[in-house]
Amino acid sequence: MGVRHWVRLTGLLLLSLALTLIELLYLPLRFDGALLPMVGDSLPLPISAVVAAVTLPWLIKRARRISPRLLVAGSPLWIWLLGVLVAAFPGPGGDVVLIGDWRALLLLGCGALAGSITLGGMLGRPAGSRPGAASAER
Repeated sequence: MGVRHWVRLTGLLLLSLALTLIELLYLPLRFDGALLPMVGDSLPLPISAVVAAVTLPWLIKRARRISPRLLVAGSPLWIWLLGVLVAAFPGPGGDVVLIGDWRALLLLGCGALAGSITLGGMLGRPAGSRPGAASAER
């Protein structure tokens, strides 16, 4: 991989980390009348899980264009999982970013499942149809 590929991969990994932080910070979003209109008894809106389910496969597909190797193509997923794991532990002041209810499980499930399905689809392709694979017929 050339320098240009490393720069592109670094940009994808930084984007994956930024999306992780945004998804974690918007996870407690609710229809409570403060930011969103009041609906019922403060109905939760876990839009972060949907964002994770859409963006992680896109990032993995972009990383696969850089290199078809599993470690490189799956690196946005690994960075995302590491960011969610770090957010589950208390910081210096005792604050925990990852909330401890069903929305955290939904975020983890949607993001990890969507990314894993994308990686599994990449592994399930025949060797000749993978990007960068040498053609078997000559």
